[in-house]
Amino acid sequence: MDFSEFGFDDDLMDGIDAMGYVSATPVQQEVIPQIIAGRDIIAAAQTGTGKTAAFLLPVLHRLLSEPHDHATVNAMIIVPTRELATQIAQTLEGIAYYTTISFISVYGGTGGALFATERKALESGVDIVICTPGRMIAHLNMGYVKLAGLKYLVLDEADRMLDMGFYEDIIKIISYLPAQRQNLMFSATMPPAIRKLANTILVKPAEINIAISKPPEQIIQGAYYLHEAQKPQLVQYILKQKEFGSVIIFCSSKLSVKKLYEDLRRAKFPVGPIHSDLDQGQREQVLLDFKSRKLKVLVATDILSRGIDIEDIDLVINYDVPHDGEDYVHRIGRTARAATSGTAYTFITDKELHRFRKIEKLIGREVEKLPIPEQFGPAPALPQGQTSGSKPNKRRFRGKKPGGPNGKKTGN
Repeated sequence: MDFSEFGFDDDLMDGIDAMGYVSATPVQQEVIPQIIAGRDIIAAAQTGTGKTAAFLLPVLHRLLSEPHDHATVNAMIIVPTRELATQIAQTLEGIAYYTTISFISVYGGTGGALFATERKALESGVDIVICTPGRMIAHLNMGYVKLAGLKYLVLDEADRMLDMGFYEDIIKIISYLPAQRQNLMFSATMPPAIRKLANTILVKPAEINIAISKPPEQIIQGAYYLHEAQKPQLVQYILKQKEFGSVIIFCSSKLSVKKLYEDLRRAKFPVGPIHSDLDQGQREQVLLDFKSRKLKVLVATDILSRGIDIEDIDLVINYDVPHDGEDYVHRIGRTARAATSGTAYTFITDKELHRFRKIEKLIGREVEKLPIPEQFGPAPALPQGQTSGSKPNKRRFRGKKPGGPNGKKTGN
């Protein structure tokens, strides 16, 4: 289903188009119409099924197309961790770029200056608040949070919040909210405690169950466990092993994109960057040059990764481990179109290992860990007893050259 079929606000569609979103994921197809229709939702959807955009897009659309009070909080998204709050805020920043929607992240572990900024927004009114339970309660206890006009409540990763002991905190926050509101609950699992919470806050909800897709079998997946400082050297090493027709490298920040782009440009690779500091015209030109094969290597940020609508890629490199499991599946799937095989590498540092284990669990497969070339120095040792995934990757590298078995080209 095309995003243009949902009837979104024009300014929101400009953001969707700029991000390059074209086809909705299954959870988006199921959830978005129900939210626009005003129904409460309880959705069993794992991280990695596209659920963030599934609730952000229709909430944004309704805020843009329906009257609301600008002097109050209009939508509250409650999440278990500051990392998830940051991730949602990054997605929101991208898709709401052309709108007048205001938002703020509210979570612990920050200094007094940020607390003051949060207080100002909560006092004067903000369209969307993304918050962790403890931090929001700290503000609520001080009596200045304007919630009289709140229309939308989202509980994301509800099962994880209950596992972390936030049930009473959630109930307390809800006690401050208007009784008339739309409630949207997303949970990877549906244990009795989630059903109890759902029965407490939801009104005749639509129930939706979504399973994540898996990467095509013909994709050869490999991962390198390494030090951060070894990443730039390894990228150049891989690119020099064989002639790739087209390569996309995904980084977690625009600073990483800029640095890697300059390194590759100085090394005489035909490379172009995609990040949020470029205006739309510059991004379009880089993508045009890449599609026409004038540029063979594209370095892009996570926030724009789903917006790069390019197929027939020979190689995808995750320079940093993706935050979202579906992003991993979506990216590496670009390398295996029309029954062709493809290659995908992921660079994993110690701080990213836990995140990659979650991706392996999600895709039901352990991705083979490949050795770092000796000239780059020793790599960190993988922790003992931390293998995951239900079965090993069937497409084994067995120490052969990067780029596929025997170093042969695997893309189109």
